Amino acid sequence: QVRLVESGGGLVQAGGSLRLSCAASGIIFSINHMGWYRQAPGKQRELVASITNRDSTNYVDSVKGRFTISRDNAKKTVYLQMNSLKPEDTAVYYCNFLRYVSGNYYPLFDSWGQGTQVTVSS
Repeated sequence: QVRLVESGGGLVQAGGSLRLSCAASGIIFSINHMGWYRQAPGKQRELVASITNRDSTNYVDSVKGRFTISRDNAKKTVYLQMNSLKPEDTAVYYCNFLRYVSGNYYPLFDSWGQGTQVTVSS
């Protein structure tokens, strides 16, 4: 059974930094693509950062230059370093494995972890 556990969220002032972690179990981690999603109140969940099994990364425009995704295959963990945080980054952040279909990434699994809350005050 695949399990994803996110951690590292919190309350931070605008301009601050946080590092999120997502620990995976129950799956061969290294061969899969991974992503960080976020969902703000009243909004759809969006993919903000992805990393392939060859460490190629991609970001949504709103976080480019501020967020960095990385992975540690030995620890089966994916990270999201978030710098220069803005109030609009406030959301619950989730990780998931990704599947690549016709030029787009989609969640590999329908079930999600509990997420980790990030709140950025102005």
